Amino acid sequence: MNMEVHEAINPKEMIVPRRRITGISAILLPFRDGYEIDWPGLAAHARRTAEAGLIPAVNMDTGFANLISEAQRQKVLRATQCALGGGKFVAGAFVGDNPGDAFDREAYFAQIDAIQNHGGTPIIFQSYGLTGQAAGDILRAYEALGEKCDEFIAFELGKMFAPFGAIYDLETYRGLLGVSACSGAKHSSLSRQLEWERIKLRDALRPEFKVYTGNDLAIDMVIYGSDYLLGLSTFAPDLFAERDAMWLAGDAGFYELNDLIQYLGFLAFRPPVPAYKHSAAQFLKIRGWIDSNQTHRDSPRRPESDIAILRDIANRLGLLKAS
Repeated sequence: MNMEVHEAINPKEMIVPRRRITGISAILLPFRDGYEIDWPGLAAHARRTAEAGLIPAVNMDTGFANLISEAQRQKVLRATQCALGGGKFVAGAFVGDNPGDAFDREAYFAQIDAIQNHGGTPIIFQSYGLTGQAAGDILRAYEALGEKCDEFIAFELGKMFAPFGAIYDLETYRGLLGVSACSGAKHSSLSRQLEWERIKLRDALRPEFKVYTGNDLAIDMVIYGSDYLLGLSTFAPDLFAERDAMWLAGDAGFYELNDLIQYLGFLAFRPPVPAYKHSAAQFLKIRGWIDSNQTHRDSPRRPESDIAILRDIANRLGLLKAS
């Protein structure tokens, strides 16, 4: 039983007007109708994301990191490095293991080396071995990983996204703020309360640390001091960049655009949550950005009836040309 006591928070007091938002977008790995990876589609989407002003993130959940092979993950790194011409990107350091396995430090080291060798910044995916440890050992594991790189991003992942994920208690998070190589952490609990607590702790202890919201059901967390690393932004990196610029400029149009994008998020991230990747493929095909709405063969799908709803949302967002 979780006996952690949660602080009473007044969200209105936390709003930070006209702040510059850092956006990282978890890139959808597109597939062709025969389940082959669409490599040109991946390269084009990485480029358009960077050109919009967001930082692409590959080999994330949106990139089926836990379903594709190690050889395919390495090819994704090469393709992204080539597509961006040396531009900044983030990549998931994923270590597949099983319940009860020990923390595999060497496997994480190999992932970090591969990402850095391709010019990327590692984001440390959780694993059974990492999250199954006591709190002190979890922090020592992050400290050891930090010795392999100048910078990494941590990742709290709720079990609704992956069975090996865990949301740390606030004292463990406090310890994570003390790991110098850790420049930020993606928080994917889908809980505003837990994220607000992390923002307040960050503000008090290490203001430069980035709290990257992973809450696709509350993308307005950026107004309270979060930045973001979202799968939803892969649907429309251009609109996320426009929304972020509105907040920086103090443009009230932020709220209307945010509401429309959030409407898309509520549809895409309904249960079963992992099927949002098929929603992304459907939406990107509607936009004419990829050729097929196929996804990985082992990933859950949405009904074809969603396409009409997604098309309506795209039209409301002004993404479709009038016929």
